[in-house]
Amino acid sequence: MIPRRLVMIALVLALAVWSAYALRWDWLGNPKYQALIWTGIWNTFWILIVTMVIGMALAIPLGLAQAVGPWYLAAPARIFCSIIRGTPLLLQLWLLYYGIGTFFPSIPWIRESDLWPILRQAWPYAVVALSLSVAGYEGEVMRGAFKGVPHGQLEAARAMGMPRFTLFRRIWLPQALHRVLPTLGGETVLQLKATPLVATITVIDIYAVAGRVRQDTFIVYEPLLLLAVVYMSITGLIVLLFRWFESRFPSRVA
Repeated sequence: MIPRRLVMIALVLALAVWSAYALRWDWLGNPKYQALIWTGIWNTFWILIVTMVIGMALAIPLGLAQAVGPWYLAAPARIFCSIIRGTPLLLQLWLLYYGIGTFFPSIPWIRESDLWPILRQAWPYAVVALSLSVAGYEGEVMRGAFKGVPHGQLEAARAMGMPRFTLFRRIWLPQALHRVLPTLGGETVLQLKATPLVATITVIDIYAVAGRVRQDTFIVYEPLLLLAVVYMSITGLIVLLFRWFESRFPSRVA
């Protein structure tokens, strides 16, 4: 293992040195691009975090409805997850922005309301589309996680007189979340890689910044390499964070 790691480290250092001296990085000294880069990284971060939180908040009831809910709740939840998983995210994003988003201006009470300054921007549609995407995929994952919790533990808690909400909060939900943590980490990485799609509706993320640099300077490889480094760095942070969660999150809660 040690020689292989040394070889990998040597290759990475050689690539870094070659990139530093053989490629053009003078554009990084331009304050305009510096501000755009930090804005793009920040927008990528907050879109990722907000959509994952909202998506998981929707995925838990979707999974619960499919696992133990009555048919009139389970059927709509199953249909929603099937539609989200069966259609491209880019299509969903465009339907919201170019479809519903262009329909709102024709409604007078929306155009005259306090929400109009927000609805006329692109980021709300990006947040909604990415959040629904997370909810659709993770709703199906949570369904399996809820069904995977041993039924005997739930029956024992009911026999002890534990209220349903307490049983859900202290036993069922924690064990289900512990089961999906590895999958959730992978889905978070995939969600990060899906954020560049928001650039197609004029949201400025780090991908859009790299595209603007290429258009302005006609420099191709350097912005793409910077983009790769940013995404790899954020992916590394996500992996470390979820490994820490897995080590700290209790698998059995009573």
